[in-house]
Amino acid sequence: MVQPIELIVGLGNPDREYEQTRHNVGFWFVKALAEQYSVTFRNEAKFKGLTCQTNINDYNCRMLLPLTYMNLCGEAVKAMADFYNITPETILVVHDDLDFTPGIIRLKKAGGHGGHNGLRSIINHLHSNEFYRLRIGIGHPRDKNAVVEYVLKRPSRSEKQLIEKAINNGIQVIQEIVTGNIEKAMTILHS
Repeated sequence: MVQPIELIVGLGNPDREYEQTRHNVGFWFVKALAEQYSVTFRNEAKFKGLTCQTNINDYNCRMLLPLTYMNLCGEAVKAMADFYNITPETILVVHDDLDFTPGIIRLKKAGGHGGHNGLRSIINHLHSNEFYRLRIGIGHPRDKNAVVEYVLKRPSRSEKQLIEKAINNGIQVIQEIVTGNIEKAMTILHS
């Protein structure tokens, strides 16, 4: 039996200038999820981020938006995981993914960082890659030299609508994910 998810982490950069950029879709997802469950974030310095908790399908679940920059977000995740004795296998990290077009959302467990600085930081700080990832497609600029500029720009209006649709699809299966019904969540998301 798969363990329930205890911590959902959205990846993004904290400053206002990055709020609407592609790299912040992890933040968008977790904020939308908190809104869905009518919970409010509070700034917790010891966790270097905004946190809240809610009950999802009778499971207590915490949420975290690291206020470190993307390449340091592992510090926030580790601080919270250590404090609450949360194991990597019960963490879901929501992040942008260049390998998928806008509108695509995929769930997977473990794996490498694929060049994503947020994932790299979390793997380094947790000394584990065994956490779940909810990957939200943002598309690719087709030129690897343009990636940094691309992820730090706003998506077009049509891309944003597709990304928001993917976020809604993810929220529809969050109960399955949190309760450990990963196979069912994947079947729904990946079909």
